[in-house]
Amino acid sequence: MSITPEQVQWFASTFQQMANNVELAVRGKDRVVRLTLTCLLAEGHLLLEDNPGTGKTQLAKALANTVKGKQNRIQFTPDLLPSDVTGVTIYDQSSRTFEFKPGPIFSSIVLADEINRASPKTQSALLEVMEEGHITVDGVRHDVGSPFMVIATQNPIEQAGTYRLPEAQLDRFLMKTSLGYPDHETTVELFAEAENRDRSASVSPVISAQAVAQMSDLASHVHVDPAILAYVSRLCEESRRHADVSLGLSVRGGLAFIRTAKVWAASQGRDHVTPDDIKDLAHPVLSHRLLLSDEAQFTGVEVARVIDELLADVAAPANRLA
Repeated sequence: MSITPEQVQWFASTFQQMANNVELAVRGKDRVVRLTLTCLLAEGHLLLEDNPGTGKTQLAKALANTVKGKQNRIQFTPDLLPSDVTGVTIYDQSSRTFEFKPGPIFSSIVLADEINRASPKTQSALLEVMEEGHITVDGVRHDVGSPFMVIATQNPIEQAGTYRLPEAQLDRFLMKTSLGYPDHETTVELFAEAENRDRSASVSPVISAQAVAQMSDLASHVHVDPAILAYVSRLCEESRRHADVSLGLSVRGGLAFIRTAKVWAASQGRDHVTPDDIKDLAHPVLSHRLLLSDEAQFTGVEVARVIDELLADVAAPANRLA
């Protein structure tokens, strides 16, 4: 099955409508908004590494409101327990039965704020639900529903009181990016609306959960030329051979790359992936998946520079389908 021109047009139009809607709350961050929507439609999760006060909560709320979904925020702290995230089974004396009380993870959009402030045990509580879409409590499986997306934030690792996310969990995130501070003009606009404490409250739904699932299905039928698949495979291989990298891009990371590129292409009204799509998405898809060697970290090598070197060293295929 292939995606038709009419379906591609509808996808791109709806995607832009969703982006415009989210940007009512998150001003001046078009690329980050588009990456977030791409992550949602690729059925993945997003990691934001940012300083406080940059609009992360507004982004999560606006996204949830856009897709008619429920949004929850979990503040991760050192004393947070796994059951505080997933929920707990409680014995009901009146009925003499055990009843499951779902935790905040049971939402369409979950903002896991400052995830690296919680202990590794609590961080791992997210692993199953992020990968499988369900949790298991006392041997009983509980589905979280669809759409489901975790937007996790973490403080820069040099800040005190943080726990580095293990590589196995980092790989569960489809993309990593940063909102950053708005530019001067946007900041002045926000200051002029200082009385509006929650801009996301004015964001109305523009798409149903069923339509989100339909868009995800359509994106899966976007064509990827074998030459592009080979290009991504070579990027994976070269990342593992790079002198400054101790852990390169896994096969799961390569699959995430392809899924993301399909949505990115459809959002621009195309029924096929181009080499430029791969290049556009390289940094958000790879930045958290490449682990630098100790020597590279000691000498100040940055992951962004390694990704640029990979893109420069691995020849992209000719864009025959453009």
